[in-house]
Order: sequence, then structure tokens, then C-alpha cells
Amino acid sequence: MAGQVDPADGAAAFAAIDRALAEAGAHAPAAVGHRIVHGGPKLLQHCIVDDAVLRELQLAEPFAPLHVPAALKLLEAATARYPGRPQIACFDTAFHAAMPTIARTLPIPRGLRADGIHRYGFHGLSCESVVDQLGEDLPARLVIAHLGNGASVTAVRAGRSVDTSMGLTPTGGVVMSTRSGDMDPGVLIHLMRTQGCNPDELEQLVDKQAGMLGVSGLSGDMRVLHAASPHADADLAVAMFCRSVAKQIAAMMVVLGGADMVVFTGGIGENDPVVRRMICDDLAWAGIVPPGSGAFPRRPQGCTAKTLPSLEEARIARHMHAILAPR
Repeated sequence: MAGQVDPADGAAAFAAIDRALAEAGAHAPAAVGHRIVHGGPKLLQHCIVDDAVLRELQLAEPFAPLHVPAALKLLEAATARYPGRPQIACFDTAFHAAMPTIARTLPIPRGLRADGIHRYGFHGLSCESVVDQLGEDLPARLVIAHLGNGASVTAVRAGRSVDTSMGLTPTGGVVMSTRSGDMDPGVLIHLMRTQGCNPDELEQLVDKQAGMLGVSGLSGDMRVLHAASPHADADLAVAMFCRSVAKQIAAMMVVLGGADMVVFTGGIGENDPVVRRMICDDLAWAGIVPPGSGAFPRRPQGCTAKTLPSLEEARIARHMHAILAPR
């Protein structure tokens, strides 16, 4: 279905969904669940969308300008298509909402922090799905590497997020497809002073022109970069991505006092054994071996590595059921 309609065209997308449901003999949706990347400082729990929630979502647009405006358009289209049906907002930030102060606080003046400028963390629905899938095998100290066009690494202790690589926005953390990840903020100040860059230009740079695309000059798609090898800049982009992920996994091991398991998920994490091997090779000192390699941890207390799918849609469905179930 994704190949038949533009997913950004909400009306066409929901019309296609209705056709698919009709062909399957299914009823029209009783409710619609929405993945919302960022709900701002006040929306930190999954909820039914009402006028107050909608106003907060509109205020949250500056926190994730790549994601929230598009989500609002789909929310508007769903409301128009299914009037009177509950619209449920499920937030990627919710899983990280109870992170300890040392993790959520950014090193800026208290007055700015009071305005909601702190570490939020993202890919929360994906992290929840990993925790769910592990079930009784959930270790006390888990590191989740969600690797796709957007990428993040999260430390999970006893099923709860205690630290994560992304910060105020989904631009921070590891090197990504077209996003810079963490870098010296002085770079942006330098560009403002020497090239007169304005906020929109800087946003375009760090969100759409940086990361593996910026380094390679070819693409931010890992498959394209692999296919281009040997190519000095493409190989450098892949190596920088893998090294930045390994460094964040090591950082989360500091937070947890070690790690019992690393789970790779997301499009790259699940499907790219070359990347997984490069990351695990950087972490050989921790006894980590690539998942699926058939090898055992290199020391008795070594950390297990495995891959699991990111089942965000399943998590949204469960949250919808919990919210709408009669009490």
C-alpha cells in the first residue's frame, strides 16, 4: 500500500486503508493510533487527543520540526475521515519520561531548563517493544541500539529507561543518515558568525545535509554506501556511524555498571550484519560478539548481543487498548 499512495497525503492514505479493510471484510477503525515523536514538556504519557492535547502538540512543533507537523497533518486527516472516533497519541518520549535527573538534565542555566529544555529521548515505542519481546528473558542491564535513518542507544535497567543518546530533539546522539548527531555546538556558532547562517539554514544542515550523507557526499542510505565500497568517503561514513554507536553503547554500559545484553533493532540494526559486526568488534573488550555469528562471549561474564524487530505498531495497539478499555 505504501507504494500506491504518498503517506504524507493523509486523505489518500486513509482512503487506501479503508479499501484494504473493506477488501478484507473488516470494519472501519473504531479508533486511530498515532505515533508522535515529541509531545513537548507537558505531553509525556499516551492519551486521547482532545483540544487541549492538540494545542500542546502545536506548541511542540519546534522540538521536532521534521516530525510533529507531519503528524499533525495526519491527525487532522484522520479526524476528518473518522469523525467522532477516538484519536490516540502515543509518544516516543514517554518511555524516557522517568529518567533520573542526572540523565535528563542538560548543562545549561536553570532558567532555560524551566522552559522544558532537557533530554527527552526518542524511539521509546521501539524500546518498549524490545522489552516486551524479551519477556522473562529481560536482563537487569540492557542496552538497546535502535539503528535506522534515525538512530539512538538507550540504557534500560529492570525494564526502565535510565539514559539515552538523543537529547532535546531527535537530532542529537549518534551519527545518523542525514542528521549530525552530537557535535561541538561551536560549529554552529562559527557558521553563524562567518557565513551568516540563520536558524532555518542550520536546521537544514544538521537534519538533512549532515550525518553519513554529509560525510560520504553520496547518500545517507547504508545500502548505497555499502554498494559504493571501496570508496574512501563512503567507507569513512560507515565507519563513523559504527564507531559512534559503539561509543554510545560503551557510555550506556557506564550508566548501567556493565551490560548483560545488547539488542540491535531498527532497519539497519535488524538487517545489516556488516554494521553489527563492526560495532561489536569495537566492543570486543566487553566480551561482545555479533549476533548470529555462532560465537560465544569472549569472557565468562561477557555481554550477549541479539537482534529483534522494532514492533512499534504493536505497542501503539496495546496502548490504545489500555486507554480505551472500559474501567
